[in-house]
Amino acid sequence: MSESSLKLVEPTVRAKAKLTIDRMQQEMRKRGVADIYKWCLFYTTDVIGELSFGESFRMLEIGQKNTYVEDLENVSRRGGIRAGLPELAFIARYIPLPFMSSAVESGKRFHQYSTESIQRYKRLVAADPNTPATLFSKLFRAGEEGMSDEEIISTGQGYIVAGSDTTSNTLTYLLWTVCRSPQTKAALLAELATLPADFGADALRELPYLNQVIEETLRLYSQVPGGLPRVVPPGGAYMAGHWVPPGTTVSAQAYTVHRNPGVFPRPEVFEPSRWAAPTKAMTDSFVPFGGGSRICIGLHLARMELRLGTALFFLRFPNARVSTKEGMSDGDMETILYFLMAPKGNRCLLELE
Repeated sequence: MSESSLKLVEPTVRAKAKLTIDRMQQEMRKRGVADIYKWCLFYTTDVIGELSFGESFRMLEIGQKNTYVEDLENVSRRGGIRAGLPELAFIARYIPLPFMSSAVESGKRFHQYSTESIQRYKRLVAADPNTPATLFSKLFRAGEEGMSDEEIISTGQGYIVAGSDTTSNTLTYLLWTVCRSPQTKAALLAELATLPADFGADALRELPYLNQVIEETLRLYSQVPGGLPRVVPPGGAYMAGHWVPPGTTVSAQAYTVHRNPGVFPRPEVFEPSRWAAPTKAMTDSFVPFGGGSRICIGLHLARMELRLGTALFFLRFPNARVSTKEGMSDGDMETILYFLMAPKGNRCLLELE
């Protein structure tokens, strides 16, 4: 998933981003508002589906939540509770617990989604060697030296989860925050106006303010704000002047690190310009994709989706604003956290002029 390799998938991402904007506009005309939280999730879900399995989940075409999306929305909540309270998972083996049972069933369905998608793509490749490549194509061709089918299916499950609501939630908070900040929006619109009509991902990568807006969104609304554990290697280590024995589990959560006032002055304020000339302390403390050897492998794809989604949205809807219809309020956008961060109201309604 390097930037150079992702150039091959840019047309797919762009097409899905454009369809997302079209669908938002259609809902606005019919309903008076557009739920961008829903459409952003459908956008990233369809992108990762097509790039991983050669076929979109067609959520943008369907236009409404189904069992698959409900499982996707609940996976971090259920998984977070299972990880944080493993005793419940143990008890559930012997005593039926409705919540844990639903989590198990959801996990089984995700395994089935991945299995069916992988097997379908393998049949396509067998029938036509010129079938468009996916993120798994090289693994299929690796033969006995590559990964087993079960390993590929497991990886596919990970791609579905990690490649969907992480990016969609980030994009939702970005659009919502910019629409609440006239100065930020004006600066962004002025920069987007300099783009040529046929701009691509490379042109967006070169826009300073657009990328500052994305960085600030990733800082303030990091989608994995909790602790990502690491184990101290043999020999132990000194950390912040303290000796930590080998084998100790340590973690530093992005939520706290990103709000260190000594590194990020006025940390609760959305200020994209702080990234115009970031200090070393800022870049060292910036961990929205994790850090070290276990950093998120999909970060370049996520940034491509965020750039294209943001640019196409504001070029189409320069006067977009947060709605108060249907009881929409800032309370809907309060963050809840299990493993991933998400808006409390499970919606984000904007009026798109």
